[in-house]
Amino acid sequence: MGTIYKIFLNALMITGFVFVMMLIIEYVNVQSRGIWQKKLIGNKWQQYLVAGILGVIPGCLGAFTMVALFSHRLVSFGAIVTTMIATSGDEAFVMFAMFPKQAALLTVLLFMIGILAGFVTDKFYVPKGIIGKFSEKDLPLHDEPDCKCFQKENIWNYLFHPTIYRLILDIVLLLLILAVITGVLAGGAKVWMRTTILLSLGFSFFVVVSVPDHFLKKHIWDHIVKVHIPRIFLWTLGTLLAIHFLMNYIDVHAWLSDNMLMVLFFAIIIGIIPESGPHLIFVTLFFQGAIPFSVLLASSISQDGHGSLPLLAESKRGFLAVKLVNIVYALIFGLIGYLTGF
Repeated sequence: MGTIYKIFLNALMITGFVFVMMLIIEYVNVQSRGIWQKKLIGNKWQQYLVAGILGVIPGCLGAFTMVALFSHRLVSFGAIVTTMIATSGDEAFVMFAMFPKQAALLTVLLFMIGILAGFVTDKFYVPKGIIGKFSEKDLPLHDEPDCKCFQKENIWNYLFHPTIYRLILDIVLLLLILAVITGVLAGGAKVWMRTTILLSLGFSFFVVVSVPDHFLKKHIWDHIVKVHIPRIFLWTLGTLLAIHFLMNYIDVHAWLSDNMLMVLFFAIIIGIIPESGPHLIFVTLFFQGAIPFSVLLASSISQDGHGSLPLLAESKRGFLAVKLVNIVYALIFGLIGYLTGF
């Protein structure tokens, strides 16, 4: 029972860290008012660079943005390939929580591979039939007056007369801060990691007590809390529990070692699913030391969380085209890594 409790705390810590990072990124995105969009209209290399940057931002925001830009024919097909290769969706938050150094290396590699893949794709494959289905029009910037995030004149009111959503988030963040300080969460983490977590939690608390009700309800509660967090927690907890029991009853390491090439192909195929969650299986297996970095890399190239869901809604053929292209790159770089012992 003690082991199950530790697994539960581990899942809670990972989910809490994911929530904090999502909140910070959402805040920065709204504060910037989409000004980065103006930088996208330029030469192809500029598009690949910005597409790669948007892709490596943890979460779905960058991928969703690129789909919107692609559907308005503001960026090339190669640019959308760059983003979908570079992105790991919500799993990026989890990887940075579980193994930050390797996650940073993976992020750099995905960024570089994504830019290269975007260039090569535009050079040799331009699906004019798919692109022609979209209409050319400007994409409006997010510029709502209610989304002025920092309103110092209202902080006192937000702090002492909070809405129910703000009160719940205040309590949750204070409990997380207390849990980290007392060592209940991240007790075995290094000092720099705990300090980083505490600073992130502190900034998140500042965001929650300072943003207007519109931002809190629409961007944090409706988007992050209701949509992402329950699924991430359940997938993380379920995966950790499943692997714990498998390790106790089956020699998973031995089976994986004998069938690693099959695991690599399976990881790539699973990446077709436009949903965050399944990739967590391979994230956790890598964390447990059961699979090499090359399998995680191949899986990350192939999958894009649920970043491609809007593309699926816009164009089934476009979705399939991007997925097939990404599978090819996942096979190439996954096999190179596997055969070189990476």
